[in-house]
This record gives sequence, C-alpha cells and structure tokens, in this order.
Amino acid sequence: MRKRLLTGDRPTGPLHLGHYIGSLKNRITYQSSQECFFVIADLHTLTTRPEKEHISRMTGYIQQIVLDYLSVGIDPAQATIFVQSSVPGITELSTMLGMLVSVPRLERIPSLKEMAISAGLEVMPFGLLGYPVLMAADILLPRADLVPVGEDNRGNVELARELARRFNHLYGEVFPIPDIIAEDTLVGTDGVSKMSKSLNNAIYLSDSPAVVEHKVLGMYTDPNRIRADIPGKVEGNPVFLYHDLFNPDLSQVQEFKDRYRKGKIGDVEIKQALAAAINDFLDPIRERRVGFAADPSLVLDLLSDGARRMAVEAEETLALVRIATGLGNYRQEPALETGQQHSAAVLGGLAFL
Repeated sequence: MRKRLLTGDRPTGPLHLGHYIGSLKNRITYQSSQECFFVIADLHTLTTRPEKEHISRMTGYIQQIVLDYLSVGIDPAQATIFVQSSVPGITELSTMLGMLVSVPRLERIPSLKEMAISAGLEVMPFGLLGYPVLMAADILLPRADLVPVGEDNRGNVELARELARRFNHLYGEVFPIPDIIAEDTLVGTDGVSKMSKSLNNAIYLSDSPAVVEHKVLGMYTDPNRIRADIPGKVEGNPVFLYHDLFNPDLSQVQEFKDRYRKGKIGDVEIKQALAAAINDFLDPIRERRVGFAADPSLVLDLLSDGARRMAVEAEETLALVRIATGLGNYRQEPALETGQQHSAAVLGGLAFL
C-alpha cells in the first residue's frame, strides 16, 4: 500500500541546485512509489515577508517554481501540486491545532528565532510564532505518513507529530503520526553556509550557461592555497564536492584530486571543468523548461487541478475532525459538495496567475 508524502517550498525565488540535491531528485523517486503532495507554501512566506511588495512578487515565483518542478521531472499526473493559500482547509485545521500547543512550546523551536533574526525582526510576530502549527496543518490535512525535511525544519515536523498524537489522544484516531525523512544539504558557492537564495550563494536551475560559469569561477576553494604549485586540500573543498555530485567523469575527478593534492593544477582549470559539468547537467532541464514555458496556461491549469484535488482531501479530513471533536454540527452541506464548492472558490483565487 502506498503511503502519503508531503513536502514543499516557500515561493521566495526560483529553485537552485541545493533544492535539487536535497529534495527534488528524491521527489522524482517518491512520486512513483508514494502518494505525493507538493505544497507551494505562500502563507509561510507571509510570516517574515508580509509587505505587499513581497506578496506581489510571489505570483512570478510560484510560476517559476512550478516550471522548475516540471523541468526536473516531477509529473503532475503522479503528484498533487498546489498553492497553500488555495486550500482554506489548511487554515481551518491550523486554528484547531493551535489550541493544542502552548506558547512556551513554540518558543523552544530554534528555527523560529533564526528566521526572525534573518528577517531583521526585533520582535516575534504572532504569525511567525505559529509557523510550526501552520506547517503541521499542511502535513496533517492530507494525513501524510512521510515528511522529507531538512535539519532546519526538523523541529517543526516534530511538533506536527506531537500535535497528531495529542489530537488523537483527546478526540480519537484521525491522524497518522508522520515519519521524518532526512534531506541532504548542499553548501553554497561561498563554501560556508548551505545554498540559499537569501545568502546569494546559489546556482539556480534556471541560470544560463554564462551565469553558471561566472558563479563557479567565483567559488570558494582552499583559502590557504594562494598559488597553483601549493598542495591543496580536497576534503571539505566545495569545488570537489560539486565535482563528486555533478561530474559523471569519475576518472577526471580523481585525476583533479590527485593533482590538486600535489600542487600540480590550478583552481581555474578545475572550476572550468566543473562549470562545464554543471551546465551539461542543467542543459536538458533548461530545454524542458523552455518547452513548458511556451504554454501560457500550463501553470494555471496544473495548480487549478491541484487545488481541486486538495479541496476534496481537505473536506475528507475536516469531516473526520468535525466528527471526532463534535464541531460543525450545524453545517448542512454534504462533504463532497462542499469540496466541489471549495474548488470553485479556489480556482477563482488562482486567476492571478
């Protein structure tokens, strides 16, 4: 029996190689073996970027993320792709779950303070404090069994597990306790932090060959190696880490490592070969992207279909929640009809794309 899996991305910019290594390549495998839900979490973006100027940019970012998904091989026929705000059931469930957790418990989640500092916030907004609760609603609404997540978001998923247990204890078994699947991370071109849009150390899946070459030539290497004839360190050197990941010519990579350790090759030669390897990797992705982008209605149609699917899933879960808790006794519409009405409302909301 296939398990349900949920993961997603915040629409703060296009996706990069770190997203591919950490998540996207695994999603391609998951979609054929699990029932997958991929959420583009626009409401999460509001927790640190609520200004209208940021919201207006999200339209383009959402479109770019969907094109990134399609270009790397995610199949909307196998996975449900949807925008978070197009499914009001998420916020309804989030409200319910928010009653089951204390403020001190939320304040112990380290990623929230890090997000506030990164966003330059002097005080913690209510929405940011409730970020993990909203994420729990993302996970629990489709009743996900599996959640791939990076280390920075592990604490949020741990809370989702706690909330599922607490709800089931108080009201009866409704939610599975989701298992965490650890995701890999990729160091950025600065060689210090993980690849990130906000740190300007990312190589994007949509970057042109010239941009990729420029970024690779500027990559951090061994800071103690000031000349090509000085033996260099391979271990922990991001240029060689990228070679291991993206250069299929293993003999060339090994030759580079041997020569680098002996001080018999310069950084430029190694970086030029790396840029060529990354561009070879990205070329088919770029080609597919051009084809998908040529259809102006593709993204809207795909997200509309995802919203319809999630509207039905949402109503099924919320019906179970209402029965278990005793809430909603005065609702008159049948669950399926509600889901259909919900879908129509969602489609109207997606028209901005």
